[in-house]
Amino acid sequence: MSGQSPALEKSVLEGWRARLHTIIYETDTPAGRFFDASLIAAIVISVILIMLDSVSWINEGYGRVIYAAEWFFTIFFTIEYALRLACVARPARYATSFFGIVDLMAIIPTFLDLLIPGGRYLLVIRVLRVLRIFRTFKLFEYMNEGMFIVQAMKASRKKISVFLLAVLTLVVVLGSLMYLIEGAENGFTSIPRSIYWAIVTMTTVGYGDVAPKTTLGMGLAAVVMILGYAILAVPTGIVTVEMVHASAQKSSQACPSCCGEGHDIDAVFCKRCGGKLN
Repeated sequence: MSGQSPALEKSVLEGWRARLHTIIYETDTPAGRFFDASLIAAIVISVILIMLDSVSWINEGYGRVIYAAEWFFTIFFTIEYALRLACVARPARYATSFFGIVDLMAIIPTFLDLLIPGGRYLLVIRVLRVLRIFRTFKLFEYMNEGMFIVQAMKASRKKISVFLLAVLTLVVVLGSLMYLIEGAENGFTSIPRSIYWAIVTMTTVGYGDVAPKTTLGMGLAAVVMILGYAILAVPTGIVTVEMVHASAQKSSQACPSCCGEGHDIDAVFCKRCGGKLN
């Protein structure tokens, strides 16, 4: 393409990097599907082993085997992470992306365990890598729905922030009133504890560790409970309205340069880095 800038020409992969990118990041080839399926299987097995290692009797009998398996998977994921960086034109962009950070966090805890005992249990964060299953098995309609929710949350963040500020003000007032009504003799020993009760009651959690004893206190509690149902419906309505504006058909194409996804069906260049799409 004659009008293409040198920066865009430079972002297109060639040779072994292009072939490796197709295997690791694309799912339209048998090799790509096999790689992703194998990766997801390894992630699931490693997470299961980490959870089993936290069970005392399993740890006593098979702790060494599980520990060795953890290191095996860590070395495997470390090599895989290095290959992911090697087959993109802009490794830094991928490294700072959501999946890039998750991939890095999936290998750090094992090395952290050498300094902080028990740190390897943070490896359960590897379960986030299973999100790649949406790309592997062509479940993009589910991924798109998830992106709609994220976009709707971003679009409604100002409205939700105002709503949360109003709720925070309300629970402070209601908690203070309950403190004045019930007092320390009925378990409301301070205003912060009473605010805690108001939050638990308004969100319909209802632990029951603190409860009003007086008739007036019970009446206020009933008002807070009913108010809670009304308040919980507000953010749902705000996000739902924004979701209507977030729907748009997207492509499954992964950018060879930055691995960005979510491009339009007819996109030729990446909307994040400007690199040319295959």
